[in-house]
Amino acid sequence: MRFIFKTRYEQDIRIAKHGGYVFWYGVLMLVMLAAPWIFPEYWLAQLTFVLIYAIVGLGLMLLSGFTGQFSLGHAAFLGVGAYTQAALTGAGVPFPLALVAAAGISAFVGVIVGLPALRLKGIYLGIATLAFGFIVEEVFARWESVTGGNAGKHVKSPEMFGWTLDSGESFFYLCLVIAVLATLAILNLLRSPTGRAFVAIRDSEISAQSMGIHLARFKTLSFAISAALAGVGGALYAHKLKFISPDQFGVLQSIDLILMIVIGGLGSVHGAFLGAIFLITMPQAIALAKDYLPEAIALAPGLQGVVYGSVLIAFVLFEPLGLYGRWLKFRTWFQIFPFYRRGMFKRQKSFQKSERLK
Repeated sequence: MRFIFKTRYEQDIRIAKHGGYVFWYGVLMLVMLAAPWIFPEYWLAQLTFVLIYAIVGLGLMLLSGFTGQFSLGHAAFLGVGAYTQAALTGAGVPFPLALVAAAGISAFVGVIVGLPALRLKGIYLGIATLAFGFIVEEVFARWESVTGGNAGKHVKSPEMFGWTLDSGESFFYLCLVIAVLATLAILNLLRSPTGRAFVAIRDSEISAQSMGIHLARFKTLSFAISAALAGVGGALYAHKLKFISPDQFGVLQSIDLILMIVIGGLGSVHGAFLGAIFLITMPQAIALAKDYLPEAIALAPGLQGVVYGSVLIAFVLFEPLGLYGRWLKFRTWFQIFPFYRRGMFKRQKSFQKSERLK
């Protein structure tokens, strides 16, 4: 079975590199389809959140992992999609149209943010997007006629083709379909000339520009696509929680999203899903670990932040490629066993380029 995407150069682009990919991803899809019968209701809800965050992570991975643009205000796009979906479905707009509108408006806001940020790089771009996140959060709190202000806003269950998806199982399947479509779209995009232009910009803007890549156009396009996926994730997030408020889309949410793609593995589609699994399961693991910790530590209000920060520092120092990089090393170890040699996967030293050469 081959999934083929034709570029303008008439090259065959395979989504599945060989039969093993098709087999294992087919097994994974069967497990996901059977998840409502395998997992209890609580864990099915957590799996639904994993899919929602993975959709958002795919967009942020495209922006930061493949285009090299730093965003500390990505939760703002999540909020734009959530509030757009809540307002439109509350006005009687069908779910598919509201979802498209949420993605479109989020993409438009992404273009608005991307254009002024074209001349910014690195931490300066992060500060600019962080300021944008604060502005949008304040708009959510003050525009009470649309967002409900700090009191929040209730969201109806999605209705589609006369069906109301008010059960956890039906909404899980909806999120699964959208996550699969988003993943295939990102994979095809990365194999297209546009995706290769994104990667070229990440590696070296000067080299990319010398090859005829229009930096402003592709950076803005990356912001738009990333914001659109965040808007889709925000719309699903709103329907899942059935209640949204401005504090759900603040700077802490943006930091969680950055944490998700860094720990999952920057520059890999798999990393978006692995990071989403980490982001959803880590609070559960911390809650279980509190039973075995001293009371002074278990009741400390900043325990989760300390754990998250420690994990992030550990990955940056010892496994910069994240969970996906660690999985690649395990896979390679099994492939070459018993010819593994000690130190084969020792991290090589790398030196950061100067700002002048970036």
